[in-house]
Amino acid sequence: MTEQETNTPQPPQFQQQPPYQPIIINQQSSNGIGTAGFVISLVTLLLGWIPVFGWVLWVVGLILSAVGMTKKPRGLAIAGLVISLIGIVFLLVIFGAIVSAVGLATTATSTI
Repeated sequence: MTEQETNTPQPPQFQQQPPYQPIIINQQSSNGIGTAGFVISLVTLLLGWIPVFGWVLWVVGLILSAVGMTKKPRGLAIAGLVISLIGIVFLLVIFGAIVSAVGLATTATSTI
């Protein structure tokens, strides 16, 4: 072979394009109402002692968590519902204790 033949440019090599691969985007669903119910339930654990404001927050947390149970994912809605139910039971026990204490105090003063 001569020097000219080895230095001749080679024709361009065409590469085959890789096959089309679809891009799959997984959208993670969220439950905004259930999350709001959970957050409000957590806030009422700290503010539940405030007489009217805390009581209203317990009920709002319970309602939002219950509505959030209708959507998926339900994890935070269930947690908010449980926290709200425990809080409302606690609220009823405290309210009952206050009513019975007032009742005992009025019967003790009326017998004197």
